[in-house]
This record gives sequence, structure tokens and C-alpha cells, in this order.
Amino acid sequence: MDITAQMVKELREKTGAGVMDCRKALASAEGSMAKAEVILKEKGLRGPKDPTRATKQGLVESYKHAGGQLGSLVELNCETDFVSRTDDFKQLAYEIALQIAAVEPKYVDRDSVPADAIEARKAELAEQLSLAGTSPEELPAKLEARLAEWFKEVVLLEQAYVRDPKQTISQLILSVASKTGENIRVGRFARFKVGE
Repeated sequence: MDITAQMVKELREKTGAGVMDCRKALASAEGSMAKAEVILKEKGLRGPKDPTRATKQGLVESYKHAGGQLGSLVELNCETDFVSRTDDFKQLAYEIALQIAAVEPKYVDRDSVPADAIEARKAELAEQLSLAGTSPEELPAKLEARLAEWFKEVVLLEQAYVRDPKQTISQLILSVASKTGENIRVGRFARFKVGE
């Protein structure tokens, strides 16, 4: 049976598991959504039970690059102080702090990108595409593709994870959330470099 992207998306929304885990579970379950959910649950790959629950606990983690010239701070939130004290959660916070120092994101997620910054980037990209000879018919699709690439550069949750570029930071967070069964969210972050 063909496993469609829509099936994977639907299972992901129900369980919070990663894309590849959902695809494998659906393949094992021969396309049955209910069986795939059971497979994910047995593997412990279910995400948080209720994604709307508040995340008022957590910790602040730091990363300082060798030489002390570059560092970052991140506030990582979860639902309970019990989870915030686990090794998995602490390691996740450290990895995110390292990501921030290494890749220099500007925003946590797309919702935190100011509308005027998006419009300015769209105008800049549209001008570049026009100068490159893009036809008016092709412009909207190419503009959206370029804008999506820009989001992958400046939005933390959409960035490729520096230690494993096959997964995004969002997927990294979801993998830990599926182990804990709690929502995990990046609250805020800051990056510091001497002389900047």
C-alpha cells in the first residue's frame, strides 16, 4: 500500500511522533491509522497527550564555545519540574543552546517573525528574482520557495540540527517530548559574541 504524505501528516498530528517514525508505523500497519497509533505507542514514540497544556516549568541552559568568545542562553519550558530535571531534557536544552551559538537564529518560530521583516524579505527576494529574469507567472512559486529557505535560516525550530542535518530542531524537540509525554517549548534565547 502507498503511504501518502497526508496519511503521515494525519498520524503525526494525532501522535506527535516524527515523520519517519509515522511512515514506518503506517507501512508496518499496512496503512491502518489505528494500528499505526498502537505501534507508535508500543515504541514509546507518542508525543504529548494535549499540545495545548501550559509549559510553565523548565530551565535556562547556557553554552560557551571554547575560548569564551561566543556563547548562548536558552529558556526551555516543559509542563512539570520532574521532566525539567531529567537528563534527556537537560541534554536537549544544551543541544539547543549549542545550535543557537553555532547557527545564529533570529526567531524561535514563524509566528515570532515580525510581519514587516517578512514583507521586507519578500520585497528583496522579488527584486532578486526579477533581476534574474523570472517571469511574472513563475514569480509567486519561486518567491514562496525562497521565503521558505529564508525561514530555515532564521527560525530556530526550522533549522537543520547541526549534529544531524537530516532533522530539524523542531523534530529534535518532538523526539524528547515523545519520551516524556509532555509539551516542550523554547521560551526565548540570546546569543553573545565578543565584539558584536
